[in-house]
Order: sequence, then C-alpha cells, then structure tokens
Amino acid sequence: MAMLEVDDLTVEFSTADGMLPAVRGVGFSLEQGDALGIVGESGSGKSQTVLALMGLLADNGRARGRARFDGQDLLSLSRTDMNNIRGEKISMIFQDPMTSLNPYLRVSRQMAEVLTLHKGMARKEARAEAIRMLDAVHIPDAASRIDRYPHEFSGGMRQRVMIAMSLLCRPRLIIADEPTTALDVTVQSQILMLLDEIRREFGTAVILITHDLGVVAEVCDRVLVMYGGRVMESGVLDDIFRRGRHPYTRGLLASVPRLDKSGGGRLQGIPGTPPSVRRPPPGCPFEARCTVREDRCAERPPPLQDAEVGHQVACYVEMET
Repeated sequence: MAMLEVDDLTVEFSTADGMLPAVRGVGFSLEQGDALGIVGESGSGKSQTVLALMGLLADNGRARGRARFDGQDLLSLSRTDMNNIRGEKISMIFQDPMTSLNPYLRVSRQMAEVLTLHKGMARKEARAEAIRMLDAVHIPDAASRIDRYPHEFSGGMRQRVMIAMSLLCRPRLIIADEPTTALDVTVQSQILMLLDEIRREFGTAVILITHDLGVVAEVCDRVLVMYGGRVMESGVLDDIFRRGRHPYTRGLLASVPRLDKSGGGRLQGIPGTPPSVRRPPPGCPFEARCTVREDRCAERPPPLQDAEVGHQVACYVEMET
C-alpha cells in the first residue's frame, strides 16, 4: 500500500452563489521518498488540493473523497487527530515565510515550541535539536543566529528556517506550496537543491506545488498537470516533458524558454482565459482554449485514462491517436 493514496478528491466552497467547485475528482498516490510535482496556472486547484489534505481549507470549504495516509483517512479525522498529524507526520512549507513565521517571536522559540508540543522535549533539548536542524539546512553560524527575529534573516534564509521547522519532527511527507516564488533565481536554485538533498538524506516524500515547470524538473520524479480543478495528465517526469500528450500540457511546455534551440525558440502563449469557477463548463475545462477540440469535449469531461504504463491523459482526441 502506498504511503498516501488520494482518490476522487473534490473540494467545494459555500458562497452566496451556491457551492462552487475548486477541485473535481483528483487522485494520485505517493510512496516513501517520492517527489510529486503538481503543476498548473493560478486557479487550477493545485493549492486547494493540498490544503484539503492538511485540513486547512477556509471555513466555507468542504472536501469529499478519500485521502488515506498510513491507513488513516485524512478527510474524516477530528481536528485533534489532524493537529497531531500536522507537523509530526506531514509538514507544509508555504510560499511566503513571513506570513508563516511569527514576527514577534525569536526563531529559537518558534522552533522549540514545535518539539515541546509534538515530541515533549525539554526546552534545552529542543533548542539543541533546532540548532542541529538549522545546520542541516546550511544556515551559517546557526547557534548564534537562532535567537534572531524573522525580519533579521534574508528571504532565502527565512525559507531555510521554514524548511528546518518542517523537518524537526522528521515527517514522512513535506508539502511545499510555491516555496521559491518570491526568491531570486540563485536562491531559488539553492532551495530546490536543499529540498532534493533532504528528500534523499531523510527519505522524506515531497509534494511540490508550482506553476513553474523548471522547478518541477529540478526536484520531482512524477508530475500531475491540473487545469480547471481537474487532472489533465499525470506521469513520470521524462514522459511528461518529452512526450506530453494533453494539449494543455503541450501548451505549458511551449511557453517555457528553451536553451537547446537556436535563439531559445519561439514562445507560444495559450490563447483564451481559464474557465469561470462560478460557472464551470460541463465538459473538459480546457475545451474553449483547445486547438483540437471536438463537439463531445464540450458535453462531458473525458476520463483520465492510461495512455501507457504510468502515464494517464484526460483527452478524447489524444486517446484515439
């Protein structure tokens, strides 16, 4: 059995206009030490997918389906049981560490509290472990820096602090939601290398949420491409990058600058706009922007089917060619 098995995950939000679907029928599995990239533009549902798994949806949100982690269904756990899993077995790294770190508390106190709460450590022991973890994420002179406030660290160093905090309880799974968006390219590369190093050293599985295919290429083994709240394509990294079959996947790949082509190659945008969340289309969410669409595409969404072993595509046209 896989460490994490997600099946038919649906996320809806109650609004004045009724129930609005953000995620529809998402499924995937994750083994220990795997790195899965969930890719899609803003509004594709990728962040709401992982927030549902963590029990962190907004108050008007509701998740249905199944998400079994080590045999427990995360979607049916009580608040107390979910709090015990968060931080200890599953940790999350958010996009902006300044919204996750308490600006009024020293880093030493924030890290120590994680260990005293989840591991019952004495404060002195917790401080020593926190310093060891800051060393592990390559923060120079960690013993003297640990008593600083978050604003006294650079953006890249704050993200390293967040990664160190996520590792304190040796979780089996780390979820990173756009962890490098606010960083310059040099620091971004360092953070991605660090995540990959941690995965290999600690055997921690990683789910990486991003809109950047270049980020996925550096860290992940498998890729899940989402659009309009649905999975469009999933497979091994090389298969997706070399033989992406869904029109949306190919559109994403064509919009990435290439160094292996003369002049970098011509970038091709995807015409049109994403579907409305308030009035989602009855068929394939990408139908209105697709260049190979057929009448049936607008009538009902195509199922996610095996194109080959380990490679799935949700497209009527592609599955028949």
